[in-house]
Amino acid sequence: MTERTVPDRQPREIRLNAFDMATPGHIQQGMWTHPRDNSRGYTTIGHWTDLARRLERGLFDGLFLADVLGVYDVHGGNRDAALSGGVQVPLLDPMLTIPAMAAVTTELGFGVTSNTAYEPPYLFARRMSTLDHLTAGRVGWNIVTGYLDSAARALGYDGQMQHDDRYDLADEYMEAVYALWEGSWADDAVRRDAAGNGYTDPTRVRAVVHEGRQYRINAIHLCEPSLQRTPVLYQAGASDRGRRFAATHAECVFVNGSKPSVVRALVDDLRARAAPRQILVFVGATVVVGRTEREAQSLLADYAAHASAEATLAHASASLGIDFARYGMDEPIAAAPTQAIRSNVDAMVKVAGPAWTKRTLLAQSVLGSRQPPIVGDPHQVADALQAWVDEANVDGFNLSRTVMPECLEAFIALVVPVLQERGVYKSSYAEGSYREKLFRAGPRLPESHVAARHRHWP
Repeated sequence: MTERTVPDRQPREIRLNAFDMATPGHIQQGMWTHPRDNSRGYTTIGHWTDLARRLERGLFDGLFLADVLGVYDVHGGNRDAALSGGVQVPLLDPMLTIPAMAAVTTELGFGVTSNTAYEPPYLFARRMSTLDHLTAGRVGWNIVTGYLDSAARALGYDGQMQHDDRYDLADEYMEAVYALWEGSWADDAVRRDAAGNGYTDPTRVRAVVHEGRQYRINAIHLCEPSLQRTPVLYQAGASDRGRRFAATHAECVFVNGSKPSVVRALVDDLRARAAPRQILVFVGATVVVGRTEREAQSLLADYAAHASAEATLAHASASLGIDFARYGMDEPIAAAPTQAIRSNVDAMVKVAGPAWTKRTLLAQSVLGSRQPPIVGDPHQVADALQAWVDEANVDGFNLSRTVMPECLEAFIALVVPVLQERGVYKSSYAEGSYREKLFRAGPRLPESHVAARHRHWP
């Protein structure tokens, strides 16, 4: 046996989120059909508490919970393929899973997705403050603007707003929730003085008055200040308008993995736009690891046998805004501008070339998604993760599930120790809130963040 040499690298701590969704089929379409997969238990509290305990044992930074408000009905012009394939439907409200998971953990963070287009900021601000209290400062928000016309119709609209208009609305939404979280209550407003001064000092609470294009608010925030006040802010838009939004608001940015060189250009642009403010960038990744390379390849073949081409196309049709049912297998895809996720179309063209086809897409979708898996023994997987960090300038990974729970158990048992031996993964949690753990700073947004201008209290 030849001695393995590890490239000489400056140690850089790798951050890890599990990427999941309260549904049978999330990213890797068809894996729910595998006999060892437990994702069909997603409707039980035990499913989520077991997941949270497992992730905390593996020292994961967080659980990143995706969400959508509509169904995938672009493929074939109907929702049949999504329903039969379990493609992100049926789907629970992810926010309601968090208190149960927080009750059985003490360190794990929770990043939850919520759409700015369909819920008034006043109600949403209270929900997130409640979660920040109940988790003792371990909640984050993945800010999305939506991409499904089915969601717009479900909420009473004829269709979505235009792509860039949705970000304009989101900018105003952020100003409204910042004002509620950061400016309504002074730090010393709550006295809890049963002897005479009352629970709250009324002079230390002020109404938020917001008169905007989309929203009007004249009210105090209903929640007293939580540990973080504003949750950790995630964002995943990679279009030019999305990057401008991320540079203004996001602390953590989630990007889709394609080629490291393509991701590097995106990440460098994001960091330049946000400078001098620090951001962390997480890239989506799928890992299939075995004790040996041969075992990993055997697992890959086993999993791939359960991948669903029809479910893959249903998911891709919605996220790319292209009805693949209209195309033959080798017919070039005409990708006109859409109101879906524009960066997904751009990424597909960069990876597969301008004349890509449905066959190209499915050949890339080994496990039922466009995300090519990292496959190998523990050292090979660790090498690949470190190469992504070095070559793409990312800080960590959102690891999507394949067959649960064995994909996480294998990663924690096999890959985490190798990363720890190399000095690129923590051996214990840092103290404090979600934000403190991620940034080694205070629990609240720094003064350099745009939200700080809503802090008026002396």
